Amino acid sequence: MKYEDFRDYIHTGLLAKPGGMTWRQLKAALRLPYDRPCPEWTRRLEREIGLRRGRGEGREFIWSIPR
Repeated sequence: MKYEDFRDYIHTGLLAKPGGMTWRQLKAALRLPYDRPCPEWTRRLEREIGLRRGRGEGREFIWSIPR
C-alpha cells in the first residue's frame, strides 16, 4: 500500500467517526494490513490532514481529525 492510499483511507475513516477511533478500530474497520502505524506516516498525517492523537482508555490513543 502506498502512503497516499493509507492517508486517504485514514482520512475517510476518521471523517465518518467524528469522535475518533483507536488504531485497532481503524485497522479493523478499514482492513489495513499493518499491525502498527508507521511513525513517519503518522507524522505526515498530522501535517497533511490534521490528525490528532489524544489519550483514550489505558494506553490507547484516539485518532481524530478536528472539525
